[in-house]
Amino acid sequence: MVATLPGQRDLLQTLFTPERVREHLLPRERWRPYPQATDRAGWEALPEETRTRTIAAAEPHLGTAWPELPATLFLEYRREGNRSRYEARYNARRTALTRLVLGECAEGGGRFLDDIVNGVWALCEESFWGVPAHSYSPRFAPDGSFRGRYPSAGLPDTAYPVVDLFAAETGALLAWTHYLLGDTLGQELPVLVDRIEREVGARILGPYRAIDDWRWLHNRPDHAVNNWNPWIHSNVLTMNLLLEADPAVREATVLRVIAGLDEFLAVYHDDGGCDEGTSYWGHAGASLYDCLDLLHSASGGALDAFDLPLVEEIGRYIYRMHIGGAWFVNFADGGAKVSPEGSLLYGYGKRIGDPRLMAQGAAALGDPAVPAKRASALGRSLPALFNAAELAAADRRPPLIRDAWLDGIQVLVAREREGTTDGLFLAAKGGHNAESHNHNDVGGFIVALDGHPVLIDVGVETYTRKTFSPDRYDIWTMQSAYHNLPLINGQQQQAGRAAAARAVRAVTDERQAHLTLDIAGAYPPEAGARRWTRTLRLERGAAPRIVLEDDYDLEVARSLALHLMASGPVESAGPGLLRCAGRDRPLEVRYDPDLFTARVEAIPVEDARLRPIWGERVYRAILDARDPQPRGAWTLLLTAG
Repeated sequence: MVATLPGQRDLLQTLFTPERVREHLLPRERWRPYPQATDRAGWEALPEETRTRTIAAAEPHLGTAWPELPATLFLEYRREGNRSRYEARYNARRTALTRLVLGECAEGGGRFLDDIVNGVWALCEESFWGVPAHSYSPRFAPDGSFRGRYPSAGLPDTAYPVVDLFAAETGALLAWTHYLLGDTLGQELPVLVDRIEREVGARILGPYRAIDDWRWLHNRPDHAVNNWNPWIHSNVLTMNLLLEADPAVREATVLRVIAGLDEFLAVYHDDGGCDEGTSYWGHAGASLYDCLDLLHSASGGALDAFDLPLVEEIGRYIYRMHIGGAWFVNFADGGAKVSPEGSLLYGYGKRIGDPRLMAQGAAALGDPAVPAKRASALGRSLPALFNAAELAAADRRPPLIRDAWLDGIQVLVAREREGTTDGLFLAAKGGHNAESHNHNDVGGFIVALDGHPVLIDVGVETYTRKTFSPDRYDIWTMQSAYHNLPLINGQQQQAGRAAAARAVRAVTDERQAHLTLDIAGAYPPEAGARRWTRTLRLERGAAPRIVLEDDYDLEVARSLALHLMASGPVESAGPGLLRCAGRDRPLEVRYDPDLFTARVEAIPVEDARLRPIWGERVYRAILDARDPQPRGAWTLLLTAG
């Protein structure tokens, strides 16, 4: 992949100069972002319901048996490609400790302390705080012989420090535990408090400060940073602010984090669009918010970047991608159902002065449609607890905006009427096939009816070794043949930066929203596509509809087909009519029966990540051209049944 950077922008370094950081950064002993456990008045000021719920969440972990993480379980990733079984036990440990810490702080009686000691000790005894997929060591594979993204020793090399997403999260969990309960734990076990400090320093802070070639730290000609950058930086910043006793080292690390975040902002277009998709926004744009909020808090509000236009647009991305309820536009990796952290969205909206983002966050609170896979990080759980009363009184109506065009990532979203899920919804994309977490889907689209996706992007299966390997596009959900795209002379789209949309134009107004683009360049030379102009248009008014038009010019036409992926059964309801099941009423797709024959395939859904979203199967309608010609055009009309 070749990184195409919108332009280096040292936004934060320009705003947060060394002089300003030195002047405004509060000393560690004066920074009190939340009450510590010994501040009983602070914790007892929480709403009674919030405290009761927090204590109840901790009680099942009393006397917990910390799940074992044997070497052979770690090795499953190398041997079988499976990463989920290890990660399930790994996450269970961290979820338990998070809930126990919060339960003890809320109750304050010491009931949870022994289990917290066990949890802290168990994490400190782990050889590696990351996960198998991110474990690597060039010491044991200098020729890069391992077929994954990194050379792996199979087991963690404890002599070679690796700071990955989850190692950094673990360090932050222990840093918050130290901050909240350090005085309490230190009365009996100062050795435990000391161990947290030493382990975090040796595993995370020391390597972060000393090593400059982390893949996630810098943009390079062949690689652009992604969610790893702000996700790791938010946790490094947490550890540094909470634990570092040396003011000069603490300040220097803050400046390094600020410079690192500028690398992340440098690859963002002005529209704030996340090419990694809505699932990853939760650790891309949302982790940027975590970083900026930490800097704001640790400076008494003096280090404030929330009025930067790019920061504002990055926050707005999440509600621009909202279909309705738990459903979000899911281009790239990620599920079509997303559970954004409501407190975080609300806080982001409040910081940038956007009531729509605040309402989007409030609307997400307590939505059981998509249970979180694991407990929120402690740094996100704390504001949720201490803002509970304000959040409970907030407007919980999501904005459900009429339309948006994000020209940088080339994504269009539009619905019939603002403020309601009733009727048609269209999302369509251009872009290129080297985006972070890319699927080969230039020109792909999603259609929802009454807030429920009908023509869909299936999403991504449970991650395995194959997901981020050279074999990525052997996975069916990554292929253009399983997106709403044409198959040209038997050829699917190819991966790579050159596989990009051309001549992209979009219009949004009260009457319509439409996207026109040439997708021929996304196909390999064997397809013989000189031009393939696709137009997708949502027409509002008395008879709303979505119009799909393909107009093409090929070197030769041996075979042509149009694929439509559907969430529910598709019925051939007569010549030229497909009826796709929706939640309450069908989506009708009209085509020219003189041009196409139609067939429908049921595709079993066996993956544990996809099945809770789509059920036992999805469907693919295939419109095969009867008499393919080198030049031609066709139109499909989509309406509510």
